[in-house]
Amino acid sequence: MEGDHRWFKVFPPVLLCAVLWGSAFPGIKTVYRLWDEGGVDIGLPEMWWFAGVRFVIAGSALLLVARAPLQELRSASKAGILRFSLYQTAGQYLFFYWGVALASGSLAGLLVSSGSFWWMLLAPLLAGSPWPTLRQWGAVGIGAIGLLVATADPGMGAGRPWLGAALLIAATGLGALGLIEFGKLRPAIGARAATGYSLLFGGLILLAFGGRAFLAADVLMSPAVIGLTLWLAFVSAAAFSLWNHLSTRHPMPLLAGYRFLIPLAGMLESLAFLPGESAGVGLWVGAILIVSALILSQRWKAGRLPK
Repeated sequence: MEGDHRWFKVFPPVLLCAVLWGSAFPGIKTVYRLWDEGGVDIGLPEMWWFAGVRFVIAGSALLLVARAPLQELRSASKAGILRFSLYQTAGQYLFFYWGVALASGSLAGLLVSSGSFWWMLLAPLLAGSPWPTLRQWGAVGIGAIGLLVATADPGMGAGRPWLGAALLIAATGLGALGLIEFGKLRPAIGARAATGYSLLFGGLILLAFGGRAFLAADVLMSPAVIGLTLWLAFVSAAAFSLWNHLSTRHPMPLLAGYRFLIPLAGMLESLAFLPGESAGVGLWVGAILIVSALILSQRWKAGRLPK
């Protein structure tokens, strides 16, 4: 891929994505805490409805500022956009919001690192990328050990870490499939419009899954929750559109090498802003192993990128 792939062109926008996405973990957990303190009895429909509201707002806002969203929709594959919406938004966040409810925010933040490992495994099968080298297979193994260590001793506020971890890892797998699908769409549609449609259509699907929660909307959406929902909608619109835009400028395996910033941001922001959470030894050891694995897995270096 042609372009300037030097680290100072890639690192700052990826760091911005990481900080934005990292704030989502304490944001979602705070909403759950506010509901609990208010005596609101919530289940999966309420969680999915809340996610749907967030993504419908985010997707609508992105489409309003996209260059020519209707024209781009006509020129793109409708089935491809639907698959992109199902993978990146609807499917991913059906699992994600459930997993965040079961695991601590810091563990959930760290577990998003599995998206990079999913990419290394799925991209060769579905996108024709080269298979991982022996070094990268070793990185996958180290990362898997790190995920196990972190889940085994995540610290206070962990909830049900093993089930939460399984759901979050499944969510990141669907997110990786979404990136692969976007790679097929991007010749016909820009990152902003594609992301907007993905968030809007996926959000509507999530609203349908959480249909019963419409009856309790006045209880669920207190002023504090509305404020957090608007912030989370901005996070989705800004971070997803920026990340998808970066995928049109830089090779995805190169970006995957910088994804270690995202789990670090999610873990550290959760530990900083969520009361009652603290990191166990396993979380710190797991974080070190996972970050080391992500750095080790970086496939392409400057000067050795494919043209």
